[in-house]
Amino acid sequence: MAEAAERREREDGPTAEDRPLAGAPWIAAEESRRVMEALTAGGRPARFVGGCVRDALLDPGADPHDVDIATAEPPERVMELLERAGIRTIPTGLAHGTVTALAGERSFEITTLRRDVETYGRHARVQYSDSFEEDAARRDFTINAMSADLEGRVYDYFGGRADLAAGRVRFVGRARERIREDYLRILRFFRFFARFGRPPADAEALEAIEAEAAGLDRLSGERIREELLRLLMAPRASDSLRLMAETGVLARILPAAPDIDTFERLVALAPWADPILRLAALLRHAGPDAETVEALAARLRLSNRERDDLAFLLLADLPDCTESAAEHRARAWRSGPERYRRLLALAAALRQVPRERFAAALATVASFEPPAFPVRGADLVRMGLRPGPRVGGLLRELEDLWVASDFRLGREELLSEARRRMAEGGGGGG
Repeated sequence: MAEAAERREREDGPTAEDRPLAGAPWIAAEESRRVMEALTAGGRPARFVGGCVRDALLDPGADPHDVDIATAEPPERVMELLERAGIRTIPTGLAHGTVTALAGERSFEITTLRRDVETYGRHARVQYSDSFEEDAARRDFTINAMSADLEGRVYDYFGGRADLAAGRVRFVGRARERIREDYLRILRFFRFFARFGRPPADAEALEAIEAEAAGLDRLSGERIREELLRLLMAPRASDSLRLMAETGVLARILPAAPDIDTFERLVALAPWADPILRLAALLRHAGPDAETVEALAARLRLSNRERDDLAFLLLADLPDCTESAAEHRARAWRSGPERYRRLLALAAALRQVPRERFAAALATVASFEPPAFPVRGADLVRMGLRPGPRVGGLLRELEDLWVASDFRLGREELLSEARRRMAEGGGGGG
């Protein structure tokens, strides 16, 4: 009897009678019930797993549209059961036991339960399993290893629910073993700590991370980029950044020691700051050159847009929030209002500008609608200027004059000035 009870506890989890998610809207949703009923029609269990369970425990009203499910059914059988129920399926990762189901506006990623037979780095030889506990043991952190059934019961084999309530981010099992399975888990630890954690961070995790930090060099730039940029947007990113600096992690992925104080001031002044602006706040103090910026963009596999934005923020002359409104409008016109707004926020954070002064400069930029320059090269050619470098030179002079006038000079005034300069033989050089 005792053995049977112990076996039931292992299978059901220590909180099987608890139903904290019974009212969760995404569990009660018709689409979720259709998918789960289809998956269990063959008599084998299925549960919601991972982030949807974790997030719902923190916010019962959360309603994610992307949900992960684990099942004892093999992937081919999963597709058969879903298609029989009229649910569209996509074989997104059959080799890894994963099928995507689309029901209404919701997406369900369904993976067959697995257990590791042999692990070697990020890759492992696995076998399909019928044990939710074995599958949970493969996950990175205890807060991500919980599962829930259609009735809202939560199954927690590794203390994830208590860790979540206490703000603890803790590896499942031995931290160094989990890290060696996939070194990206180092960055994931800090991202989850920035979102869910409270100091002090788990000592075993930090010790393992410091010992294994060199493994980050093996990761692709795309994987580092995704985790780093998501981390920078987390509520307590600065706490994680300090821990990352102390454990030698940031030295592996950034070209200079980070300026976390400026990062904190930026987030306080401009909570709307995007990840690239936040990254620039960490690095601008070091005065990186164009080559360093290009190397970082290549290492992180930034998109062309992200690379150009980062280069602008790290290399452009910083504005002064005390400049006149006309000067702010001039700079906003040349760089674009949105780019200039971000550069202004970076300058204010670096120079510790009072919030009121920054807000006034920001309001000037927000109210500015960049006008179109009213003169074109064709206008100068029609006036008798021969096509060539002189046309471009005179256009630049007229544009500078127009911007300096706070965009007040009109088309006729600018053309009149062009005639005068052409008559004098000046404007744009020979």
